[in-house]
Amino acid sequence: MDFSEIIGQNHLKTHLQQTVKNGRIPHTQLFVGKTGSGILPMAIAYAKEILCSGYEVGSQTQHACAQKIDKLAHPDLHFVFPVNTTDSIKKNPVSNHFIESWREFVFTNPYGSLFEWLQLIGIENKQGNISKFEAEDISKKLSLKAYEGGYKVMVIWMADKMNVECANKILKLVEEPPEKTVLLLLTENEEHILSTILSRCQRLHFPLLSETDIASGLIKKYTIPETKAKIISRKANGDFNNALRLINENESDVLFEKWFINWVRAAFRAKGNKAIITTLLDWSEHLAKEGRETQKKFLQYCLETFRQALLQNYGAHKLVFFDSKDANFSIKKFAPFVHNNNIVEITEALENATYHIERNGNAKIIFTDLSMQLTRLIHRKAG
Repeated sequence: MDFSEIIGQNHLKTHLQQTVKNGRIPHTQLFVGKTGSGILPMAIAYAKEILCSGYEVGSQTQHACAQKIDKLAHPDLHFVFPVNTTDSIKKNPVSNHFIESWREFVFTNPYGSLFEWLQLIGIENKQGNISKFEAEDISKKLSLKAYEGGYKVMVIWMADKMNVECANKILKLVEEPPEKTVLLLLTENEEHILSTILSRCQRLHFPLLSETDIASGLIKKYTIPETKAKIISRKANGDFNNALRLINENESDVLFEKWFINWVRAAFRAKGNKAIITTLLDWSEHLAKEGRETQKKFLQYCLETFRQALLQNYGAHKLVFFDSKDANFSIKKFAPFVHNNNIVEITEALENATYHIERNGNAKIIFTDLSMQLTRLIHRKAG
């Protein structure tokens, strides 16, 4: 993967290319941004620039180096990513056990999400994590000399999934990596990374992609007609992975919409009607049986749907793309109930629920509490 293949982020491309050209490559960097903003493809392109920089431009050796990286098979390029036990890997899972699946994931869509990665390896109902066993593997790999005599690059995707034990074990490596070793930590949630790690990283923040860049990427990479590409780019909210998902209708969104509608309808009816509380408890129990990654993804869907309702309520119609599959649900009729006097608290409630789900909280209690909050907030009058 070359810099030329990456969608948008031109100022970041230029900056990273300059670090290689000037021989001033920071040994530990943190790329912060949504997976759909391109943190992983940028890291791979940067690794390619670093690892192949020692060869004459256009030479056979440089071409061979580039080919190995394109196949994610360069001996001095290493990857770490969240994993967990499976039917075949029952103990102490590490990234090396899943490297073939990882290659498939990156080749298919380097803008893919953590949920999609966990789905691919069959553990979407579990939490992916980077454990102390991975830390031991990282130390072993980086203690060896570079196979081709130049740099070694270690890409840690979703670095916020490192547990405390792992983070503490690699702290010395982060502080003082071996000579010509580059650590690239990638995250969507820098606040979840151990502060001692954060303080030792040079950070690069990836903004969301522009509608123009997303539309151009869809046209170039997937030959999407221009009109359709522009519509999708408006709906994607700066996230190329969202754009890819929107090309074909995602079945999970249909299910999430059903859950959402049932939830808000019950919350409306619950005011002064104690019998409906049972409906909300049943809803919470149903959600609690889903995998945690599905729960988190649903909460993100709720956040976006409330945002769409707010935009509709305040007349930003060009930014509204919600298209209900339920003929009996209208975003226009729902929108007046989402306003300046409740949107902040609704957003905080959803974000807090996501936070506690990520930390293995009791899902039934979390969704029940969230439902009780919604019954109060949804009936609040606009300020």
